[in-house]
Amino acid sequence: MIENLTAIDQDLLLAINGMHSPYFDSFMWLMSRAWAYVLLALVFLYLAYRQGWKQMLLILVAVALTITLADQISSGLLKPLVQRFRPTHTEEIANLIHVVNGYRGGRYGFVSSHAANSFGAAVLLALLFRNRGLTTALIVWASIVSYSRMYLGVHYPGDIICGAAVGVVSAYLFYKIMLIVSRRTRLQVNFSARDAKLLTIATISNVIALLIVATIFEI
Repeated sequence: MIENLTAIDQDLLLAINGMHSPYFDSFMWLMSRAWAYVLLALVFLYLAYRQGWKQMLLILVAVALTITLADQISSGLLKPLVQRFRPTHTEEIANLIHVVNGYRGGRYGFVSSHAANSFGAAVLLALLFRNRGLTTALIVWASIVSYSRMYLGVHYPGDIICGAAVGVVSAYLFYKIMLIVSRRTRLQVNFSARDAKLLTIATISNVIALLIVATIFEI
């Protein structure tokens, strides 16, 4: 059964990685870097600041701990424990991978830290704002970030799915802890529908901006 799942994982990865073009090489490369977070992070910091400095501290600590836990589970625990080679380091398919900008990633890829971190941040923000439009935008954004890792050939779909699960669990854990701290300290965090709309626009604009940049610059 493990062999069958591995074969399916490899086939899916090669299909995704095989659908490439110079334009999407540029776009997926940008989505895989810190540029995918810039506008989203700046607007979120502004909205958190408007809550008050104590609430802002509580929010930022929750976000930081969510991402830290997701990253440590994926990179610090599972990658060295499982030791599953990335597609670009798997001997039987490495030569079939379309490599972008010479990037092959580290040796091990299970689970994806990008998927864990992006889905951790997306789910935590979705829980904080409780807005359907924003939740959809955040999940789409995290999915594109995660997809970029398969497009670049450095993660299998299984790495992405399990990484996303790590991020979701991390987000729910620290959201619950945040609620407990909030009740005990009487620090209320209340984002408005207008706040959610602004962050939704920032999330979508961040992706659109990179789509435009990718048409101008080829890596």
